[in-house]
Amino acid sequence: MWAAAVALATGWGCDSAPLLSNTYPSPEALSAAVMGAVERRDTTALRALGLNEQEFREQVWPELPAARPERNLPFSYVWGDLHQKSEESLVKTLARYGGRRYTFVSVRVAGGTTRYSTYAVHRETVLQVRDDTGAQADLRLFGSAVQKDGAWKVFSYVVDE
Repeated sequence: MWAAAVALATGWGCDSAPLLSNTYPSPEALSAAVMGAVERRDTTALRALGLNEQEFREQVWPELPAARPERNLPFSYVWGDLHQKSEESLVKTLARYGGRRYTFVSVRVAGGTTRYSTYAVHRETVLQVRDDTGAQADLRLFGSAVQKDGAWKVFSYVVDE
């Protein structure tokens, strides 16, 4: 009985991967969380809002075309490249927008959505915001978001300029 309760509570013995951590129920809620962390210059919170290595390895990587054996791309290379570029972009975003206060208006996905069997990646996320003067602007604070099981999380902070 105890073993069954532990298995149920932890997901041990289940075929599905665990849920992503630090997620939000909508792209609007995720965007607002990112905006707040950028305003506070909170790199710890921003990193927690993005996919970590374990989540990428267990929940994203198996379905990506790069993971196919014929591509011969090691996980470590793909994750390392994505993580490095994401970190570099995050530094630039904080230098440009950190400490600034914006009011969230809306979010749109300018680069389309790629659907996989258990998740979707929404590319080129654009946040429409208002500054202190009321002027509207489009901000690119993160590049893409992953949507899985109704939950949203930053896939990458890479922003193509």
